[in-house]
Amino acid sequence: MMKVSVIIPAYNEEQCLPETLERIGRALAIAACPSEIIVVDNDSQDGTKQVAEGFGAKVVLEREHKISKVRNTGAENSTGDVLIFIDADSLIPETLFQKILGVMKDEKCFGGAVAVDYEEFQRKWMKFYLLGWKFWGTVFNMAQGAAQFCRKLVFEELRGYDQTIFMGEDVEFYWRLSKFAKLNKGYLYFVEHPKVITSARRFDKMNLWKTLLLTHPIFIRLTWRKKSYWKDWYEKAVR
Repeated sequence: MMKVSVIIPAYNEEQCLPETLERIGRALAIAACPSEIIVVDNDSQDGTKQVAEGFGAKVVLEREHKISKVRNTGAENSTGDVLIFIDADSLIPETLFQKILGVMKDEKCFGGAVAVDYEEFQRKWMKFYLLGWKFWGTVFNMAQGAAQFCRKLVFEELRGYDQTIFMGEDVEFYWRLSKFAKLNKGYLYFVEHPKVITSARRFDKMNLWKTLLLTHPIFIRLTWRKKSYWKDWYEKAVR
């Protein structure tokens, strides 16, 4: 049976992490497979490490504040056949891992991603703005990293996430993964249901104009290698 490594990047996530880990634990129990949970502590200043250890997760420290590097550090410390990346502020349904393992039984399936919904917005109209993301995601094959999965051997072949990128590394990796699958007569699987529910905190708490700019796919693509634009994701992360 395939072993699953669940990798969670975490920076000052002591508030969100307990429910995230609880949901992951239930999903792994239903999947009934060999597994490990790896929380990559991105030099947190709160109780992230203690919370993760309390749930029995393996904690790995990565001091560099770059999400692509953090994800790769988790992968480097994993022992599973299938890597599943889950954001620390995202809640997964109980049957998700069972679903992923089901599709990964086909050796031609190299990986994929999971559809994302957001928790209820304080700015109610924001859900209409994000419909644009859904449209462009379909047109340009963009899949968010709140929940992505990949065979470890394929991940290593692709050398993981691009560590020159500060934002949008998940989209860029998914593009390369798609190209690799096509060249090797394989495919990716996009899980439409069940969806992952992720936090709306950035859309609720960030300055409105910053939110509209920093979450726009064209802006992300033009600036994803320029750290100075992404202070709101690093130095001033919304928590």
